[in-house]
Amino acid sequence: MMQSGLPVCNTCGDQVGFNANGEVFVACHECNFPICRACFDDEIKEGRKACLRCASPYDENLLDNVVTKESGNRSTMASHLGDPENTGIHARHVSSVSTVDSEYNDESGNPIWKNRVESWKDKKNKKKKTAPKPEKEAEVPPQQQMEEQQEAPDASQPLSIVIPIARSKLGPYRTVIIMRLIILGLFFHYRVTNPVDSAYGLWLTSVICEIWFAFSWVLDQFPKWSPVDRVAYVDRLSARFEREGEPSELAAVDFFVSTVDPLKEPPLITSNTVLSILALDYPVDKVSCYVSDDGAAMLTFESLVETADFARKWVPFCKKFSIEPRAPEFYFSQKIDYLKDKIQPSFVKERRAMKRDYEEYKVRINALVAKAQKTPEEGWTMQDGTPWPGNNSRDHPGMIQVFLGNSGACDIEGNELPRLVYVSREKRPGYQHHKKAGAENALVRVSAVLTNAPYILNLDCDHYVNNSKAVREAMCFMMDPQVGRDVCYVQFPQRFDGIDKSDRYANRNTVFFDVNMRGLDGIQGPVYVGTGCMFNRQALYGYGPPTMPNLPKTSSSCSWCGCCSCCCPSKKPTKDPSEVYRDAKREELDAAIFNLKEIDNYDEYERSMLISQMSFEKTFGLSSVFIESTLMENGGIAESANPSTLIKEAIHVISCGYEEKTEWGKEIGWIYGSVTEDILTGFKMHCRGWRSIYCMPLRPAFKGSAPINLSDRLHQVLRWALGSVEIFLSRHCPLWYGFGGGRLKWLQRLAYINTIVYPFTSLPLIAYCSLPAICLLTGKFIIPTLSNLASALFLGLFLSIIVTSVLEIRWSGVSIEDLWRNEQFWVIGGVSAHLFAVFQGFLKMLAGLDTNFTVTAKAADDAEFGELYIIKWTTLLIPPTTLIIVNMVGVVAGFSDALNKGYEAWGPLFGKVFFAFWVILHLYPFLKGLMGRQNRTPTIVVLWSVLLASVFSLVWVKIDPFVKQTNSSTVAQGCISIDC
Repeated sequence: MMQSGLPVCNTCGDQVGFNANGEVFVACHECNFPICRACFDDEIKEGRKACLRCASPYDENLLDNVVTKESGNRSTMASHLGDPENTGIHARHVSSVSTVDSEYNDESGNPIWKNRVESWKDKKNKKKKTAPKPEKEAEVPPQQQMEEQQEAPDASQPLSIVIPIARSKLGPYRTVIIMRLIILGLFFHYRVTNPVDSAYGLWLTSVICEIWFAFSWVLDQFPKWSPVDRVAYVDRLSARFEREGEPSELAAVDFFVSTVDPLKEPPLITSNTVLSILALDYPVDKVSCYVSDDGAAMLTFESLVETADFARKWVPFCKKFSIEPRAPEFYFSQKIDYLKDKIQPSFVKERRAMKRDYEEYKVRINALVAKAQKTPEEGWTMQDGTPWPGNNSRDHPGMIQVFLGNSGACDIEGNELPRLVYVSREKRPGYQHHKKAGAENALVRVSAVLTNAPYILNLDCDHYVNNSKAVREAMCFMMDPQVGRDVCYVQFPQRFDGIDKSDRYANRNTVFFDVNMRGLDGIQGPVYVGTGCMFNRQALYGYGPPTMPNLPKTSSSCSWCGCCSCCCPSKKPTKDPSEVYRDAKREELDAAIFNLKEIDNYDEYERSMLISQMSFEKTFGLSSVFIESTLMENGGIAESANPSTLIKEAIHVISCGYEEKTEWGKEIGWIYGSVTEDILTGFKMHCRGWRSIYCMPLRPAFKGSAPINLSDRLHQVLRWALGSVEIFLSRHCPLWYGFGGGRLKWLQRLAYINTIVYPFTSLPLIAYCSLPAICLLTGKFIIPTLSNLASALFLGLFLSIIVTSVLEIRWSGVSIEDLWRNEQFWVIGGVSAHLFAVFQGFLKMLAGLDTNFTVTAKAADDAEFGELYIIKWTTLLIPPTTLIIVNMVGVVAGFSDALNKGYEAWGPLFGKVFFAFWVILHLYPFLKGLMGRQNRTPTIVVLWSVLLASVFSLVWVKIDPFVKQTNSSTVAQGCISIDC
């Protein structure tokens, strides 16, 4: 915004100006994308009649004003267009095989690698022979040539751009960060050189805590040094890959939806997520939805049967009227005028009929849920009378059911529907199943065998598609020839429904998603947060990016940290034999996928390209069909593949013993070893040299349901923190892992270090929050008498903290309330969930005690925000409750002491009380959530509160071990003065 208050044009940088009525010119009334009148006229002249940002059509009145200018300049514009032959339409290469049987079912059952390379070479030679076609190009009608020329500018322009934060916002922000570092240095110099002799222990504790807080601030602040914004041009994507009259060349996408327990993750929520995927604004033959039922529940299976039937009505309705969002539960619950912009006369009638159908569908789903509340003693039985294979959720075979797709199922209008596949991997006693990470890896293998889309998008069962064009937004990065080659995944921010406006427990995580993640996007990319993420399948297979050279074979790693020899010159560079074997195998696989396409002379490269079957099987497992799919960089399956054979192979790849003695979970797929497998998986990809992209469409791509009550929120944070502690104690710790090759940037490494060490901040935080109460009870303080210099340092430190926050708000757009809520819950989670995570992490490492977590409930009460006041008893509530009571008792004790001592005691009391109120203010949301409805507060919490208050009152009044003892003469003198 300039000084005049007018927005700045995003294209030319000038002010947007005013329209004929004297109002600020607005081209798009949907997103208010800033563009001036001159640039708008140029857009219309070039044939673009939709907003660059949200793709909404421009107002007809604005288009009429430039229609005469557009017709007069059309011929001039056409003369400047480039050659349509060079528009760069990327033909999708699908590796084809003659027949499935000839490819992987020879006499010994082994793949014939030579046939694959030969067929690939023949196909490449045919492409070379058919490339020049000058005669056919000359036969193109002139009218068609003109249309292609008019589309050429969009097709040749980049699909996305990076918009750096304005220097006027980022410059002061960086300056204040440096100034704050300098002030911190001077502050700690003062604190260390001015100890408090009368309270040395308290002073030393406070200094150690403050140093750790400063270290944590550095880890959190500097990865936000270069934040960026990105804009994706969906219209250019369509112009390049979806030409009229030609088959769509957009890449296919496999969607993964994970669920475990349908009684805790309601089937209706999962079904809404599936329906929103099936109704995407994307070619139906390019979409496949895989639902992983890791609990093998018949309820989930039956709900998907009903969902597949309802999708035949819902999908054509969504696409006919372009509704948003395309999850029926959330579409029909919108409190908006649904008639807005809907000019079709039949819309009202069809909407009412669809809502009635959806209510009937909900009744059927709810009936299934009610039936499943009590399991029969003999187990569940299917309609044909056979027992349900998943009656024992821990001991059952693998199950796959294709509901929609190749079976010929169509919607009510006769159009094809996307694939919908139910998957439940095999589980047997004695096998490690690795929870969600293992389920995701099973889906990777199943999808590779059945559809093998080059891109994968995973969603939690409660995260529905809120923006039907979200996949197209991601494809603007993935399919961009300049950007997409090195992109391992595109991460979308998480947005949530069902949270009250005040967001008492920071459920939205706005600061993380709108500040931290945008900062990481300016370095090497955002971290993977577990859902709403589109992956490049080749990155999940453990390959490096195409543009990144392989690590030199002579480089070796330290046996204790995995670093290259240059970082440890004093140690002899040694390497474990298994590491040497894995690195050699990784180089072979990199060569297989990225160098196979470079073969021009088969005889010359025969020895290096025909990799042994054993090498692949030790990496990917004993499935020839799956191994074949890993060599198809652009996805696809053989046209002659037999569906029944593929289903048998898909059952094989989800068997419980398939991953044994392979690289699954170690180097391939979702990485095992932590309950937060998302952070670990993204970290491994970044260490290989990949980068990620943060995509923030104006309309949120996905929305989910957040646990809004205090107990569920703390358990969720406990799980995340425990995963970070596990990574810290593993070989994948960012402090020492992945230094070889220098593929992970230093600021990116700082960000990953921050993600694993933040739980340890709980130890100094709980000590620091206890200091005010101790100071008030003992009459001592952690700071000596302040001098002018010390006062200036304290004032400068507080001002730098405030200014940093203000400037961060300025460039990020985050509100002050969101920043404050984030700060409050940092304290609440730090003194409770993070503290427990640290102890449980060490117990798991030292004693092997594993903690099982229950899935937080996704459904809320009928009353709006009803769960906000529900308190479920958990030990996580004890530490913050204790801190609140102790500090309140300390405040009362401090005021009582000051009243007894006179006015001289009020000065020192001010600093101590301010310190205590700082703690209470940060814990206020916890206190309000704990006591919001007293009739629902657990009795044990009240008993703990009374007990702790009594104990600390007795400590202060009776035992009084901290206060310096006074002699009898002082007491006598005091008594005389009182008598006088």
